[in-house]
Amino acid sequence: MSFCEHCVKGVIHEGTPKGKFEKIGGVDTYVATPTVDYPKDKAILFLTDVFGPQLINAQLMADGFAENGFKTFVPDYLNGDPIPPDALNPGSDFDIMKWFPGHTQGKTRPPLDKVINALKEQGITTFGATGYCFGGRYVFDLAFDNVIKAGVVAHPSLLQVPADLEKYVASAKAPLLINSCPVDSQFPPESAAKADEILGKFAPGYKRNHYEGCTHGFAVRGDMSDPKVKAGKEGAFTETVEWFIHKL
Repeated sequence: MSFCEHCVKGVIHEGTPKGKFEKIGGVDTYVATPTVDYPKDKAILFLTDVFGPQLINAQLMADGFAENGFKTFVPDYLNGDPIPPDALNPGSDFDIMKWFPGHTQGKTRPPLDKVINALKEQGITTFGATGYCFGGRYVFDLAFDNVIKAGVVAHPSLLQVPADLEKYVASAKAPLLINSCPVDSQFPPESAAKADEILGKFAPGYKRNHYEGCTHGFAVRGDMSDPKVKAGKEGAFTETVEWFIHKL
């Protein structure tokens, strides 16, 4: 079974991004800033899937978090080398398994840390992180290191189940929200059930939403012409915003 098998169902969303790319800690980062007054000591780290912050979907979602009062940063921790938007479409000869060796944690975590450290120097003391697919791995890692105060993952990948779930309970303090779906080779229903079992009594807080009719990637690249997928994407976004409102 190939990685991100169901990403082929992804759709590019339309709109005009309102944020802009900036160099933060030397790393290209898409920055979405609220137009109203907002807490200058808080920030959301938007950790993308393999399509990176260059994908307009991620930019529009970051803008959405900003519209809800959170300054949002989307670091290019893929070092300027995301997979092309059409890489997983039918007929593409892109081999994602050849891409991965150049994007291991050893190569992608350092730029993320550079951004976080630079933001701390700017006075940001409280971070929330929301990770999608590939980015879900990093939400867990940042929680393990107690960098974030609240975490959210949607259809996460690269997790070791149950080991990472058990480690989360043992070492993390950040309340965790999981947005999951029934068709997901990376975080299948049995993994979701194991998360409920292990994290169900996690003292800082745990919640999992399950979106029927959705497949892996729905929270970022869902087909808005499908009512169930549209409801899932919008529901996951709303739940994430509310999680940060209450937990950050």
